[in-house]
Amino acid sequence: MNRLLLFLLFALHFVIYIESFYFNRRLSGIIETNKSKRMTDLLSNIRDKLSLNFDLCIQGYHLVNGDPAKESVWENLNEQIFVESGCHVASKSSGSHSPGSDITCALGNISNKSAKYESDRGTFNISSYRLTTMCSGLNCGNIDEIIHGINSKKNFQYYSIIVREETGEKYKYDWYLIPSDHPAFDPASYDWIPTIGQRGQNKDKQVGWRTNSVDGSSMSISFSMSSQLWISICVTEDLKKHIVGSSISSKDTRFNYMQLHKLLEK
Repeated sequence: MNRLLLFLLFALHFVIYIESFYFNRRLSGIIETNKSKRMTDLLSNIRDKLSLNFDLCIQGYHLVNGDPAKESVWENLNEQIFVESGCHVASKSSGSHSPGSDITCALGNISNKSAKYESDRGTFNISSYRLTTMCSGLNCGNIDEIIHGINSKKNFQYYSIIVREETGEKYKYDWYLIPSDHPAFDPASYDWIPTIGQRGQNKDKQVGWRTNSVDGSSMSISFSMSSQLWISICVTEDLKKHIVGSSISSKDTRFNYMQLHKLLEK
């Protein structure tokens, strides 16, 4: 009788545990869905402000600076654009080279990237994680584990990418705000094969990994470049939907910092 009672108590506790586990999973899913919807709604509501302030910020930057807006400069400009558009910024990495999120704001966590259009404006390339702990010339790694490792590093909801075209006298910029789970940025969207060396001491040896092309986009990892992940993005019609703003600015500056200070002090 005691054994039967203990068994029934154990079974009851087990059922309660299972029900609690799945309830918490469903609740977590609902919370994440609602959070994602709030971020999407916010982006939709402030999209016009983001577009306007992106152009104003780029024009203001180039009043003084002749160098292109990229890398840590873009992170600072991006923060200003968010704040001016009514999107609260909680923190930013201040130019840190740590992988992952650079800005935490009301839209979620943001990873800032900068790139330059290829000659036909049809593609651009961005660098991502260094994967030396997952693959190298000494240990080529397992591609399924590499894919899992790449996706597990994503601690952000959006890529914020400024892409430029440089002409003789002008910079032409586009600002992309792309969900981090977009297929073009997901290594699991591609088929991966080893990259084999063609000459020298690496002839016939694996020197990295590369993918097929999916809708014009692809990925690659080169062991000789600290096993860094590179993403080649094709500007499809779908990707163009994620362009938040555009701006054209002259390369010629109008002020230096001393002139600007004197102007503001008048």
